[in-house]
Amino acid sequence: MNTEMLIDVWRRILIDPRNSWVLFEQGTCVVLTAPEGVLAEQATEILKEFGPVDVGSPAADFAVIDLKQAEGWVVTGHHHDVLTYVGPDEPDDGSDIAVGLHGRSKRHRDGTELHVVHVEDNRGSTAEPAHGDRTSA
Repeated sequence: MNTEMLIDVWRRILIDPRNSWVLFEQGTCVVLTAPEGVLAEQATEILKEFGPVDVGSPAADFAVIDLKQAEGWVVTGHHHDVLTYVGPDEPDDGSDIAVGLHGRSKRHRDGTELHVVHVEDNRGSTAEPAHGDRTSA
């Protein structure tokens, strides 16, 4: 999946357009609800701590959100602002366990490689917020 496609997907599924966010190479997005300083550095610190998977710990937990605004899923983890997109053609099947494990492995890769591919800086945005979760599932 290319970076432009991932940026488009995240722009469609994140429900509060005022939030800034940072996208990592494998599709993990860190939403910055209190952005400060250099956003890529802030997001990298969050993902460095909450991206890598440690089996048997909360870092291995995940939930799967079936999307309405785009094809595919968002896989959540133990930090509610760290979200990973999984496209419809990525997992072996569309079961929650297959999607979740695939998304978790992408988050782990992003959390260890820490390669930022896009920064969406919405500080100063005046758009109206939406209500609910981080994504418009």
